[in-house]
Amino acid sequence: MGIIAFLVLGGIAGWIASMVMGTDASQGIVGNVIVGIVGALIGGLVFNMFGSVGVTGFNLYSLIVAVIGAVVALWILRIARTA
Repeated sequence: MGIIAFLVLGGIAGWIASMVMGTDASQGIVGNVIVGIVGALIGGLVFNMFGSVGVTGFNLYSLIVAVIGAVVALWILRIARTA
């Protein structure tokens, strides 16, 4: 996948995940992209552990994987900040 497509997918996934977790106002666009990229990596690893494929390109399935991973990343970050 091209770097631009990866950044766009990460930005969209990070934005959706931040809306789900209620952190959209505090992150900004750069934070959303970073969370989405980290989420794509986490989601890909988790899905691969369960025998499914991770991020496969710029499509709806990859977006769902990245959003799930980004929600997990934001949840871990929230736990780390309160501990």
